[in-house]
Amino acid sequence: MTPPLLSIENLSVTLPVRGTHRTVIHRVDLTVPAGTAVGLVGESGSGKSMTARAILRLLPRGAAVTGEVRLDGRDITRAGAAELRRLRSRDVAMVFQDPRAHINPVRTIGDFLTEALITARGVRPRAAEATVTALLHDVGIPDAARRMRQRPPELSGGLLQRVMIAAALAGEPRLLVADEPTTALDVTTQSEVMAIIEEARAERGLAMLFITHDLPLAAAVCDRIAVMYAGTVAEELPAAHLHGRARHPYTRALLASRPDPTDTTQRLRAIPGRPLSAFEAPPGCPFAARCAHPQEICHAERPAPRAAEDSLVACHFPEAPGAAVLSGDRSDTHD
Repeated sequence: MTPPLLSIENLSVTLPVRGTHRTVIHRVDLTVPAGTAVGLVGESGSGKSMTARAILRLLPRGAAVTGEVRLDGRDITRAGAAELRRLRSRDVAMVFQDPRAHINPVRTIGDFLTEALITARGVRPRAAEATVTALLHDVGIPDAARRMRQRPPELSGGLLQRVMIAAALAGEPRLLVADEPTTALDVTTQSEVMAIIEEARAERGLAMLFITHDLPLAAAVCDRIAVMYAGTVAEELPAAHLHGRARHPYTRALLASRPDPTDTTQRLRAIPGRPLSAFEAPPGCPFAARCAHPQEICHAERPAPRAAEDSLVACHFPEAPGAAVLSGDRSDTHD
């Protein structure tokens, strides 16, 4: 059996904060086979972006990492500086959610796009310029030659995100990590950016880890879905089975809390309580306090991922498909 392109096993990340250490990822187990797309879904603070940064070793100074992150069998957590440079310039590329925070505002778009090709891959400046100009056309930026001379403040958020996608594709990576690439964009631009990413992925045979808080969007563009809660992957399952075969109470509650646009008489459902950050999670199941049917073991022991047909579920008592879903009569909404 061919091993997956990306394999994350029992990943845990702890950060130093004001003289103490806080766990921001408790446990992530995830695989991304070559050429497939996996969605990593969760609320703000669940650990999605920190997981993405752990893949590229872009963690804050003093971060302590345990577990394994393997690309083609190589453990990235133990890679040296030279191997990391190669990884970031050739194998894995990341599209960040806020392009204005990751592009130097005083340098031109052309400088930003060609720098990695020239310094990391030894491409001649003219050849690098021709490559990235063609990529700007590919991602839907007209008049690419003029855009190359402009600086980031002269471009809209949608155009800058397209520039970020072009920069990611320039290195011809095998894995694309897209960290909420449409968050700051309007609905129309969001659709255009996602179409660009999907087209580029299909043409180049890229694998993708797509990070988002939008379950329907992840289900539409990904092959599998991993749902995070409080620094832990609660459930991983095929995207096609998300609505009919989800087993974790949190996944099912998230699905139930989404409004039905065809039914204006139904009150919005909400998950009781509030979402926890990883460092707030208790010793047992992090979702136990909000679960409709917690048992004694749920408060005492953190559940390990277990196989359930074609899914992995971190729950002591995973629901059977078709069982009743958590319901609520509160009128507040849940994102």
